[in-house]
Amino acid sequence: MKQTPWGQQSKTHLGQLLPVGQSVQVCSIERDKYKRLVAEVFINNRSVNLTMVQEGQAVVYRQYLKGCTNTKEQFLQAEANAKQQKLGFWNQSQPVMPWDFRRGKKTQPATVRSQQQCDPSYPDFCIPPNAADLDCRDIPYRRFRVNQPDPHGFNRDRDGVGCER
Repeated sequence: MKQTPWGQQSKTHLGQLLPVGQSVQVCSIERDKYKRLVAEVFINNRSVNLTMVQEGQAVVYRQYLKGCTNTKEQFLQAEANAKQQKLGFWNQSQPVMPWDFRRGKKTQPATVRSQQQCDPSYPDFCIPPNAADLDCRDIPYRRFRVNQPDPHGFNRDRDGVGCER
């Protein structure tokens, strides 16, 4: 969730695929080192996990593929296609894999951000300096750092945090 904007976008998309009250089938793969269930979730015999990967909303954790002998190649091909088409997470010049992000490799080098010509008012993600006027409802980001001059007015109370509500 902290890997903005990808974590929030993925969560939102997953919520659309799995509305509250929806009946699902769960195929257990294993327990991770924190004893959490690693599983494949199905709605109407369609893999939600595979859909997320196909749409660039999730990446394949290869260490769990050993429990997916029947679908391993589908997941790898889906990720390769999403990457080639630059869908979702893959629509960035230098994607930081979630496991690298959690180990502290959280931001792109400043040279990459400047090559993308990003507005320095929003250091956690890239909005081009000449973007049309945006409101919080126009973007998927919440509770992000804002530097002045804040041309879009995301930081209404001027506390350095944008789109808090």
